[in-house]
Amino acid sequence: MIRLLVGLGNPGTEYEATNHNAGFWWIDAVARELKASLQPERSYHGLVARVNRPGDQGPLWLLEPQTYMNLSGKSVAALARFFKIAPDEILVAHDELDLLPGQMKIKRGGGHAGHNGLRDIHAQLGSNDYWRLRLGIGHPGVKAEVADYVLRKPKPEARDAIHDCIHKTLPAIDLLLAGEMERATMKINAKPPRPKPPRPEGLPPKP
Repeated sequence: MIRLLVGLGNPGTEYEATNHNAGFWWIDAVARELKASLQPERSYHGLVARVNRPGDQGPLWLLEPQTYMNLSGKSVAALARFFKIAPDEILVAHDELDLLPGQMKIKRGGGHAGHNGLRDIHAQLGSNDYWRLRLGIGHPGVKAEVADYVLRKPKPEARDAIHDCIHKTLPAIDLLLAGEMERATMKINAKPPRPKPPRPEGLPPKP
């Protein structure tokens, strides 16, 4: 079961539309879906929302660290430790260079692949055993250009593809929170049913 959803990004209006803030975009969309309001919480160095869930599931926390990307773990670890949330109960949404805009993948564990937000979460939690929602932003094609690329605004078609991908994840929120990641992935990637061809005129309907 997932108890903490984290979106990675950089605070400030100059960064809000950049590739590196795809994780913030996702948390914002989830907050709207769950009718939650993110509020500043100094204790956790971020914007935080609490969503009460039915039964004995306990609350769900949404978090956007306001520490800048390189210190994301400071915020994540502060909230996780206070509420005794284990790494495998955390899902972190972040921008992913190795996927094209409009693509996403869910994985648990693994390395940080040079992503500074993940790198600090690894260090602060002392574990890489958390879930990641990797939101594709594409790659500039040259490693030396990555630092500038993630802090640039995506082209309109890429931005639209990323937001479409985020929108497609929302119907799978309940599955994600239940930890049913394979079913969630199938639901997110499911293609819409093909429309039935029109019935030729003059033919009676099938019984």
